Amino acid sequence: MNTISLNEAANLLLEGKIGVLPTDTVYGVVARASDEAAVARLYSLKNRENKPGTLIAANVEQLAELGFPASELERASKYWPGAVSVVMPLHSKDYLTQDIQSLAARVVDAPKLRDLLTKTGPLITSSANPPGLKTASQISEAYDYFLTQIDFYVDGGQNRSNISSTVIKFESNQLVKLRQGSVIVD
Repeated sequence: MNTISLNEAANLLLEGKIGVLPTDTVYGVVARASDEAAVARLYSLKNRENKPGTLIAANVEQLAELGFPASELERASKYWPGAVSVVMPLHSKDYLTQDIQSLAARVVDAPKLRDLLTKTGPLITSSANPPGLKTASQISEAYDYFLTQIDFYVDGGQNRSNISSTVIKFESNQLVKLRQGSVIVD
């Protein structure tokens, strides 16, 4: 298995490729959010029908450009940057939301990943594992899962925590925790 740098990964993502790289939480399968064909390929590979991935971005402005409501971004931004994904309405990108009209998103707190996202724009991501199996904690495990179905792999070393992001949403101005992850949110 050959691995590449984040800089090389940025170029391949801009060409419409999908890959595995270390996010700010776990290894993730990623595609550019603006590339409908790449997103469809990621969802097919991960068998994610009616279960959209998570959008990761370098900053709130990238999320605003995608069409998330300003009021939702303002409320969510107190948790960012960081490993808290906030489910928010998104009505303009059915291929991302799989017609669910909402999507989890977060601004990452990892400088190298933020640099990549500044170059590529937001990425849709899903943990690097097939349904029902544990998330890859090192790149060799991700490769064993996906082999050549993935265009590139970026080795970030052993993932020490291997804990996904905390996922929350707001309902009637109440915070609802959907998944406890690496960050405690009250």
